Amino acid sequence: MTTQIKYTYKDFQSDQEVRWCPGCDDYVILRSVQKALPQMGIPKEKFVFVSGIGCSSRFPYYMDNYGIHGIHGRAAAIATGVKLANPDLTVFVMTGDGDSLAIGGNHFIHAVRRNIDMNIILFNNEIYGLTKGQFSPTSRIGQKTKTSPYGNTQPPFNVGELTIGADGRFFARVPGNDSKMQTEIYVEAQKFKGTSVVEVMQNCVIFNDGAYRFWTDKKVRDEHTVRVEHGKPMIFGKDRDKGLILDGLKLKAVKIGENGITEDDILVHDAHNPDPTLHLMLVRLKNPLVTGIIRSVREETLEEREAKLTEEVKAKSKIRSFDDLVS
Repeated sequence: MTTQIKYTYKDFQSDQEVRWCPGCDDYVILRSVQKALPQMGIPKEKFVFVSGIGCSSRFPYYMDNYGIHGIHGRAAAIATGVKLANPDLTVFVMTGDGDSLAIGGNHFIHAVRRNIDMNIILFNNEIYGLTKGQFSPTSRIGQKTKTSPYGNTQPPFNVGELTIGADGRFFARVPGNDSKMQTEIYVEAQKFKGTSVVEVMQNCVIFNDGAYRFWTDKKVRDEHTVRVEHGKPMIFGKDRDKGLILDGLKLKAVKIGENGITEDDILVHDAHNPDPTLHLMLVRLKNPLVTGIIRSVREETLEEREAKLTEEVKAKSKIRSFDDLVS
């Protein structure tokens, strides 16, 4: 019998000086991941963190396990190769909205479509931070940046909508300043068999400060966000007196106790429903903004499909060795 090693977050800290801007949510993400890994029961040498280019892509340097700092936008492609070459590894992709959705957009959607068993943590600060404040694929219309001084005119991607549209099976959204929720969701993402995408609403204090203030500020977040959990009613509010219902074909926020609304009328979240219709409605909702695990649907992974096909071909083949091939 083997004794399982008990880790703490300190076991995943490297000896490198962490270099992000003071006050950046990246520090919260780093510590949340380091707290989550010991809960996974996996030897640290089985973890691989892959990144591209950007502030988020410094991540592998700060982790005491295997890591690859790749090239711009190619983290998902590199991680795909790592996972297919060694399926026993637990692979995390650390990426930003520019890295994954602009130059890396093609690799992102195809990794999601293929359903490779890996985890994508997407730092979404709605700006290019490392290169000093250009607009990104998630920057909002009208947003003034270094490359849109009169206001951005390009509609932004909705990360959840893009993920589910690419046939994503797991999508979660978390505030960048909520370490507890992040840690919990990173653990659940790793448990999921397939591609998990976790969007982190990460504040860039230098080039896009306050982008998520309406939803993440401690004074207002209870009223403006609803954290969904599978099997539980979608209730929110400081006094837990609000909830979501379906009003025709639209989601609607209501107050429990008004107009005959009771808790029984509030929608119960079903993250496991293969039909993405309601999940898409949830990721598009802005007030309240939906956080938590919005979609989690188990389907065969690419590795499982490839292994099954290999066995089927082998079973039908008359060639069992190299000698059979050349004889």
